[in-house]
Amino acid sequence: MRLSSFLAVFRPALPLILGLSLGCSLSLLMVSWTQGDTEETCSDELGNGGLFAGGHLGESLDSKAGGGGNEDFQPRIVPYHKDPNKPHKKVLRTRYIHTELGIRERLLVGILTSRATLNTLGVAVNRTVAHHFHRTFFFTGLRSAKAPHGMAVVTHGDDRPVWLMYETVRHLHQHHGNDYDWFYLAQDDTYTQAERVMELVGHLSAGQDLYMGRAEEFIGGDERARYCHGGYGYLLSRSLLARLQPHLDSCRNDILSVRPDEWLGRCIIDYLGLSCVEVYQEMTYRYFELRKNADPEREDGPQFKNAFTVHPVAEPGLMYRLHKRFSQIELDWTYAQIQQLQAQISNLSELTPEGKAGASWPVGINAPFRPKTRFEVINWEYFTEEHIYSCADSAPKCELRGADRADVSAVLETAVERLNERYQPQLRFRKRRLLNGYRRFDPTRGMEYQLDLALEAYTQKGHSQVIAKRVGLLRPLSAVEIIPMPYVTEATRVQVILPVTAREQDFVGNFLDMYVMNALDTHDNVLLTFLFVYDPFDAQRVSQTDVFAGAKAMISEVEKRYADVKIPWISVKTEVPSQVKLMDIISKKHPVDTLFFLADVWTEVNADFLNRCRMNAISNWQVFFPIHFQEYSPALVYRDQQPSASSSSSLGSDALRDGHFDRHVFEEACFYNADYMAARSKMAADILDNDELLENMDVYDVFVRYSGLHVFRAVEPALVQKYVRRTCNPRFSEDIYHRCVLSNLEGLASRSHLAMALFEQEQANST
Repeated sequence: MRLSSFLAVFRPALPLILGLSLGCSLSLLMVSWTQGDTEETCSDELGNGGLFAGGHLGESLDSKAGGGGNEDFQPRIVPYHKDPNKPHKKVLRTRYIHTELGIRERLLVGILTSRATLNTLGVAVNRTVAHHFHRTFFFTGLRSAKAPHGMAVVTHGDDRPVWLMYETVRHLHQHHGNDYDWFYLAQDDTYTQAERVMELVGHLSAGQDLYMGRAEEFIGGDERARYCHGGYGYLLSRSLLARLQPHLDSCRNDILSVRPDEWLGRCIIDYLGLSCVEVYQEMTYRYFELRKNADPEREDGPQFKNAFTVHPVAEPGLMYRLHKRFSQIELDWTYAQIQQLQAQISNLSELTPEGKAGASWPVGINAPFRPKTRFEVINWEYFTEEHIYSCADSAPKCELRGADRADVSAVLETAVERLNERYQPQLRFRKRRLLNGYRRFDPTRGMEYQLDLALEAYTQKGHSQVIAKRVGLLRPLSAVEIIPMPYVTEATRVQVILPVTAREQDFVGNFLDMYVMNALDTHDNVLLTFLFVYDPFDAQRVSQTDVFAGAKAMISEVEKRYADVKIPWISVKTEVPSQVKLMDIISKKHPVDTLFFLADVWTEVNADFLNRCRMNAISNWQVFFPIHFQEYSPALVYRDQQPSASSSSSLGSDALRDGHFDRHVFEEACFYNADYMAARSKMAADILDNDELLENMDVYDVFVRYSGLHVFRAVEPALVQKYVRRTCNPRFSEDIYHRCVLSNLEGLASRSHLAMALFEQEQANST
């Protein structure tokens, strides 16, 4: 069996591990770039006579409530005239581009609930559909004892239905009228198919006066006037909400109604002349009325399958069953659409120059990555059902655990399942064991698998035989999720902390030279504090001979060159210079909002890294432990020849050629003082039971064990260190000491350089 013909069977069964949910619906974009006074003619014209002027827009659309006419906006160029008599004024730029361009979110959802049903039906609505919308609010009357966790509940103070509707509409306009294009209102006994409602508003033009839902006739009223039934939900446009706001008080006093949806419909009809519509711009609002004691699993009609909303939902269990049923309908539809698209791609591929053979597998997925050099080849990992032969700690073999074991089990199960689906009823397969397994992660496609399976094949007559088959599977990349991060800025001041021992003071001069060039000369927002660590013997002789006298003299020279610069230093006496002990002293001397950069004396501080330190260290969210680039020993790399200028410069084009990223060193870190203090306070209880804990841990261990923050560990090309052989202190923990020894060994040279050195040594010994 050819591998390519078999692999396409597997793709739909494997879950999508990543996805890309990026999108923004732009209904109107009008930009005027100014660099002068914002109060000039340009701004006035936009504010008073622009396309969003509410009164003129509403009047022009009254006759188009049914969806007729040409409703597309035409762009208009607003001329810019600078007044030479006015002083130049820089425009204040907003923090986010969508604010500057006036881009609003598409849809806000409001659920009308009550104190009796908030913890039952309200929670069911929140768990089934609320996470699909950008914002979902639950509006209720009287305040309940305790609002459910994770729900945005707005309490108006009166549980009368009409009053609740009045306050809800007024709240939406006052607090969110300028932030959203559409508003969807529904009751808590309504199930909403969130994706379909989002798709509906995505096809409707923003800025139109629209009142859309299930149209109902008023009892004893005008047959042509209809209101939207609240049980099936309805859409209100932003422009309609803006025009309705001045009339809400009159509607509350003049219109008498028991049902809140009738009251709102009558208010819109009387004061805006708009009636509820089910079809608008060739888009239909679809709904389904659920019968009493109906079973969602047995509903199979097109009206149910295509419905946006289902009503009435009597109890929470029925809400969850409806959600399961509609999720299965959407999944089946998605798989059918995938197969249809694959067939279309296969048919079109015959018209390409490469023909049908040029289509990549699986159809619609990117072709495998093709390396241009041998250094770009993606390695395959070998595994069995019990072990994997590529381990994180460089061990040759380790046990399959956790996510890796679950991944292998799922792949084996899917392979046998798809084999049976393809060859039944002629053959039926049962897995005996996995002979060989290979996997690799292709960043352009996903996780690829090659499996050699020992299968027991059964025929229809009951005969069986053990056969070996090779199959291939792909777990494709789909929607890559963008993780929301708090806002950070590159203007934050960085407090550099530099601990120095007596053995390291010879490197202080080079550190100060780089600091002066990259921070002081460029006027970067950086402060530096030295921490001189004395051992007990040197501390006793400090009055006669100060081992740090030379370093302190260099600090004084820098302060003389820069009159406005002060570089403080702190003296500490300890036998074991633990990172945690040193940070305890520093932390108490700085405010809680201080951003620390804990540096090494061999670190070359530069602006690129300082900016990444500011961006990657987020208060109460994330700490950053960069992996610096360590240059190899010049004695082994260059031997008899001199290093080139580009390789000796940390910022040259070949700066990262003769070295490696030292993943064994955790001494450099960026974090906020408040985060360190919070983690350190949680550590206090364990210190009472173990006095040596401070010497056995570093700052990295403190954040990993005692904080709930993201510990971000990544390579940092801008953080370069010259070659140095570190002094490993045996008083530290075994893990810290072992990492120090490994850093020294791996930092000597690359394998090729070491091999060449050994070869030359053997050649010299043989002669």
